[in-house]
Amino acid sequence: MAAVTTGKEYIEAKKVAITFDDGPNPQYTEKLLDGLKERNVKATFFLIGKEVKEYPDIVKRMHAEGHLIGNHTYEHVNLCEVDAKEVKWQVEQTNDLIYEVTGERPVYIRPPYGCWNKQMEEETGMLEILWSVDPRDWECNDTDVLISRVLKQVDDEGIILFHDASQSSVDAALTVIDILQERGYEFVLASEVLYE
Repeated sequence: MAAVTTGKEYIEAKKVAITFDDGPNPQYTEKLLDGLKERNVKATFFLIGKEVKEYPDIVKRMHAEGHLIGNHTYEHVNLCEVDAKEVKWQVEQTNDLIYEVTGERPVYIRPPYGCWNKQMEEETGMLEILWSVDPRDWECNDTDVLISRVLKQVDDEGIILFHDASQSSVDAALTVIDILQERGYEFVLASEVLYE
């Protein structure tokens, strides 16, 4: 935990990472980026390759604003249901596109459905980042329900999973950030929770 000073005393800040899958989304990602910027919060985005190809300017903005960009395959495939050649293609195609846009090659992957194994890691050289808090925002568009689900599950060094694909998810994520900051949480990149 990082020490945070309040002027009078030292308080140990609880760390948490907020992550977003399936983007960039032309309708919602920039609204989310605006909200993150207002709050001075860095997030981790796991991007779909074909969306990177379609919306490179959003990815450029993510990178310029200091967010961590990871791989979420080219077409959101379950990597456990395809052969090794397809796994490699899904990962490398997405890495190449992200590199073309940002000048940096992703190190981290969030495999769709959480399906990953040691052989995939060895063949692709990618490090897996999963999640510990899942509000299941893909199945629910009630912002208050999503906020409640996160707050019931979150703890120190948690990794929150959202998708930047709906207004309810964006609203819930930004409200969760506000609440957790008030509760003394410090938002960090997902890599800082797992690998630093």
